[in-house]
Amino acid sequence: MSEVAATGISVLLVDDHPIVRQGYRRVLESQGDLHVVAEADNAADAYGAFKAHDPDVVVLDISMPGASGLEAIRNIRARSPRARILVFTMHNEAVLVKAAFGAGASGFVTKSSEPSAVVTAIRSVARGERAMSDDIAHILAEDSLSSTGSPLDQLGEREIEILRQFADGATTEQIATHLNLSVKTVQNYHYLIKTKTGARTDAQLVRLAATCGLTRI
Repeated sequence: MSEVAATGISVLLVDDHPIVRQGYRRVLESQGDLHVVAEADNAADAYGAFKAHDPDVVVLDISMPGASGLEAIRNIRARSPRARILVFTMHNEAVLVKAAFGAGASGFVTKSSEPSAVVTAIRSVARGERAMSDDIAHILAEDSLSSTGSPLDQLGEREIEILRQFADGATTEQIATHLNLSVKTVQNYHYLIKTKTGARTDAQLVRLAATCGLTRI
């Protein structure tokens, strides 16, 4: 990972909605010190763009077709442990926020935030700081005080990713392809997810994922 240049901060934008990318490219580049050097609309292309451009900050949505932002975060951090990644998404569920930070994200901002919050978060992440929008900080504070927690708290980042894809309708074979795993490994994860959550049927798993905000909107 290159040091942040005196001339500005290079940014990789990752979102499967072109209009969102176009809008935030304009917002970021109007700042003068933020420069979008590449865009991607899925996790695989995000990894390729990161390798090609070595941006100072990656700004990505956590919910995309196929492998999600969680997988992109994990792969990018595996290549470059010092990579600085800001999640920018409509989701604000505590379980997803914690999974993103667990996978290696440096910050988490919701799309309901003002554009200025995204700009501030990018600059903070580029300096090596952790950044969160106010609503995310509030949600994590409430979650830490909750005596019940989420049914998904016992799941790791990989299990959450597999549950998310399963709830979105992906088959075991498709999940294995998306995550570069064997079908048997995905089946084993599926069994563990059921065991940890107490779900007896696949239908219960899907309802649980929807309740916890994992399903794609």
